[in-house]
Amino acid sequence: MVSARQTAFEALLKIHKDSAFSNLALDNALDGNPGLDERDRAFVTNVVYGTLDRMMLIDYNLSLYLNQPTRKLKPELFTILRMGAYQILFMDKVPAHAAVSESVKLAKENKSAFAASVVNAVLRRVADNGVRYPENDGDSPQYLSIRYSCPEWLITLWMKAYGKENAVALAEKAMEAPPVTVRVNSLRITADELIWKLAEDGVVSEKVPYDANTLLLNNTGAVDSLIAYKEGLFHAQDRASQLCCRALDPQKGQVMFDMCASPGGKTFTAAEIMGNEGMIRAFDLYQSRVDLVMTGAERLGIDIIRATLSDSTIFNPLFGEADRILCDVPCSGLGVIRRKPEIRYKNYSDISSLPAIQYEILSNASRYLKKDGRLVYSTCTLNPAENEEVCDRFISEHPEFQAVPFLEDVPRYSPGDRYLTLMPHIHGTDGFFIAVFERK
Repeated sequence: MVSARQTAFEALLKIHKDSAFSNLALDNALDGNPGLDERDRAFVTNVVYGTLDRMMLIDYNLSLYLNQPTRKLKPELFTILRMGAYQILFMDKVPAHAAVSESVKLAKENKSAFAASVVNAVLRRVADNGVRYPENDGDSPQYLSIRYSCPEWLITLWMKAYGKENAVALAEKAMEAPPVTVRVNSLRITADELIWKLAEDGVVSEKVPYDANTLLLNNTGAVDSLIAYKEGLFHAQDRASQLCCRALDPQKGQVMFDMCASPGGKTFTAAEIMGNEGMIRAFDLYQSRVDLVMTGAERLGIDIIRATLSDSTIFNPLFGEADRILCDVPCSGLGVIRRKPEIRYKNYSDISSLPAIQYEILSNASRYLKKDGRLVYSTCTLNPAENEEVCDRFISEHPEFQAVPFLEDVPRYSPGDRYLTLMPHIHGTDGFFIAVFERK
């Protein structure tokens, strides 16, 4: 049987070499090694996500003991050193000698036998000296970048947009494990009943602020393995996304468009709020994602969703009009780094073209809105260029629309803001942005 460390190595190597998504690489590695027990699977998950969370800090520490730049290391060797250093520096229950010896073993078995002595020497020095940080020159972006494993451009962006205190808090939160929250399928069960149902599976759950049908889960592994999930009694969804659906305020019997629907979480929540009465058109650009939405709707017993293959930047008069429209647009994902840690290592050039696409989707969506309808724009990013600036441009170039108040019971990080920016350290949610528009 393949060991837990070998499994973690395979996932991290795939992410390093192919820029694979962390969740997909991890799932594939675990699925490829079904003999691992729950304890081993938890270990693999910890090593993969933990190494990614702290990769820049780990690389800095490795660089102190290497005779060549880390960028020149073979991917296999670099991956082994990284995950070994993570275990030594951040996993208290792993003895340093075990992390070193197991890393040497990995090197011998994965095209790096020539460097086994290097692995041994470097990791022993890491163990002897503990975590090292650059000299602190007044909490500069350079220092904060390494300390919190965020690129300098992102630290600088957050400091400029939200102030230094919030920027540091966002970077700290990005290194924490995300909460596991779910949306109760109110078509089939109440929140109290689901709490008892989950308890039968050994899962502790509790209600959270802002929405009685939101539960925070503890003591759980993969939620899709739970009996309640298979019975369609809930779907996984962060509180921010559920607040977004509250802002949309869909009503029974209405027509709703979800312009970028996959994987369907907000579509499902809206349908449940509507009591499965009315009609929801769920659009996506790829057939596989359209199918994913319909599969989820079937599991939850929702039959008002019509998933359709469509490019949401292009107007189609055959679709008709809608009372409620959600534009949860493709974005840089800077608000969900703790769920997808590889996002933090993007270059700014990778996301600079997004605002133009986001604005195009929002503008096109507005053409479908009925009189007295409601249009919601949202992202899971913390970047004013993709959030406030897109919305301000929309209002400027579409004078028939105005931003309207919403969710006034939820605190704004900036009092008086007409939009809502949700932050992990303030709201306990993913980083998220919501704006609501109506015709004047």
